[in-house]
Amino acid sequence: MNKANIYKGIALLGVCVGIASCKIPEITQRAENRAVPGAYTNSTDTTNLAIVNWRTFFTDKDLANLIDTALKNNQELNMTLQEIEIARNDVRLRKGQLLPTVGARLGVGVEKVGRYTSQGAGDATTDITDGRETPDPLMDYTAAVYANWEVDIWKKLRNAKKAAVTRYLSTVEGKNFVLTSLITEVANSYYELRALDNQLEIVNQNIALQKNALEILKVQKQAARATELAVQKFQAEVLNSQGLEFEIRQKITEAENKINALLGRFPQEIPRDKGDFLAVVPSVVNAGIPSQLLANRPDIRKAELELAASKLDVKVARAEFYPSFGISAAFGLQAFKPSYFFKLPESILYSLAGDLAGPLINRNAIKAEFFSANSRQIQAMFNYEKTILSAYMDVSNQLSNINNLSKRYELKSKEVAALTKSIDISNDLFRSARADYLEVLLTQRDALASKLELIETKKQQLNAVTTVYLNLGGGWK
Repeated sequence: MNKANIYKGIALLGVCVGIASCKIPEITQRAENRAVPGAYTNSTDTTNLAIVNWRTFFTDKDLANLIDTALKNNQELNMTLQEIEIARNDVRLRKGQLLPTVGARLGVGVEKVGRYTSQGAGDATTDITDGRETPDPLMDYTAAVYANWEVDIWKKLRNAKKAAVTRYLSTVEGKNFVLTSLITEVANSYYELRALDNQLEIVNQNIALQKNALEILKVQKQAARATELAVQKFQAEVLNSQGLEFEIRQKITEAENKINALLGRFPQEIPRDKGDFLAVVPSVVNAGIPSQLLANRPDIRKAELELAASKLDVKVARAEFYPSFGISAAFGLQAFKPSYFFKLPESILYSLAGDLAGPLINRNAIKAEFFSANSRQIQAMFNYEKTILSAYMDVSNQLSNINNLSKRYELKSKEVAALTKSIDISNDLFRSARADYLEVLLTQRDALASKLELIETKKQQLNAVTTVYLNLGGGWK
């Protein structure tokens, strides 16, 4: 009888394996291997990329303190840290599935069966009470330990654990990417705030110049050397500059609130150096070669790990087509009366069973999950390629931006110097009646616009350097 059951089990296993191996649906798609370019467009820098810590890169103490606060309090970063904890717990879950499940059971029950049933007739004719009548109804006292274990013969559980570990590492890289983006945003917002401070100072200086010219014009009007039209034109220009002052003040408030939001706190004044913003020298970043992005960019590493996890998911889905082998066991004591509970060996219970189960008919759900796993793998592959391409484009664009901004800043500095000199010349000519008020007005207006653009260009320079530093994979280390 036992041999017959063993043969039936072997036959069932053979049928399951045969069906699974003959008609397992499979989707395969080979990605075209695209080599990363050897250098960035419009760049000949092949210096070995050595990303320094952000504390070394950002030398402004006020900015460093702001970044420190953001790394402690930012809500998005803290939410990402909880995602890491979730992924770590998933790893623990998958590890636990590889081990047997052991539990304990204490139970008390009562059962009354009909006298004219097979069980009732058997209980009535059984003498297990030393000549006394068997109690009716029967109590059931049980104390036992039990165990269940799925033998991982197809590596389904081990591959699921590896996938969970890989996704945990992916969430760590995701945290690094969020951290990198946060540092970038705080630094760029800080530079924007400093630029606005300097623009406000220049506008106030320009207002003082305009008011001085307006007073001269009023004196000339009293001497019949100027008209009311000129006075009103200058008065309007002063009012326009004063309106620009409050516009900049509002931008300063918004920039401060943006930084405070990144720092996870309510609005308050941002400590900063309000000195000469144009004197700030951007840090130097060596771009290296594009292939170094694969090791430094956290978003690329995250996409790579997600691709690896999706490959393991396909293996897990494939293993669902094969039969699973489970072992269950139990050992304990059981009796219908407490006085018999420790009467050994009569009260001992034990069991040991092995189960072999596999899908034979209606495997559509397993097929659908397998197809979905393949599609997710292909999707992860394209996302990996897209991330690499996007990273290369980001660095290439910023390197070009840094080069062009440097040239633009140089030309804009010369323009500001020329227009600043022209203000003094126009004022001297105006006092000697050799230039009219329109020339003075336009000269001051052009000089103001040029100075504001120069500060904006400096801010763009600093933002570009910060962005390329982080595009190369810096900041999170």
